[in-house]
Amino acid sequence: MRTFAMTAGLLLAMTLPCQAGQIYKWVDAQGVTHFDAQPPQGVASTTITLPKNPQGTPRTPPPDKPDTQQQVMNNQAKQQLARQEAERKRFCTQARASLAQLQNNPRLSENTEEGTRRLTEEQRQQRIAETQKAIDNHCR
Repeated sequence: MRTFAMTAGLLLAMTLPCQAGQIYKWVDAQGVTHFDAQPPQGVASTTITLPKNPQGTPRTPPPDKPDTQQQVMNNQAKQQLARQEAERKRFCTQARASLAQLQNNPRLSENTEEGTRRLTEEQRQQRIAETQKAIDNHCR
């Protein structure tokens, strides 16, 4: 295991100069293009100089100038969340008031196109269950 680690370390150390130095490019007699850190003997080659950081540096906005487009998008998202939260609170308030009325008043009636009709006990219990389920699903 120690031998493997030392061999890997030596190989890594030998490849580091190649990464930051020059690369030589040439074409052999069969037309195959080769790249190497050492120039070939007796063959014309082209020198390729690699940049010190081939990946470049990550783009970051200057600290004194914030990304205004991102700020606008963040503000819009916050406003939308605030609107949704306010709507959810209104719904919960109305649902709780409805539930209290359904539970406390056994003689409920509803307006229909034909006129006013009284809810049966089954209909009242069904509406209580539906309202309770909605409160459980949407209200904290």
